[in-house]
Amino acid sequence: MSTFNIIELDVVRWGENRGIIQNSTSAAQVKKTQEEVQELVDAIAAKDKYAIIDAIGDVMVTLTMIAAIEDLPLVACYQAAYDQIKNRKGYLDANGLWIKES
Repeated sequence: MSTFNIIELDVVRWGENRGIIQNSTSAAQVKKTQEEVQELVDAIAAKDKYAIIDAIGDVMVTLTMIAAIEDLPLVACYQAAYDQIKNRKGYLDANGLWIKES
């Protein structure tokens, strides 16, 4: 079992122990994800490496909660995204954003 799977299971157990997975909804967790993404935006603007690490972790936890509520392994979602992008062609624009070819 990979380290990713182990931490995912730990986070899922944490969510179960707090009743999040059993009693929350994906919609509620998306709202929490949005709050955590804003914290990430703020941390990046402040160039605060510790806060960036914390915010990325918090976003990942909320996404793990959504995946668990939907009975989806997070790593399977990650793999599906990679499978869609791995052969994608495009370019990096002047602002550093990846623009996929149509």
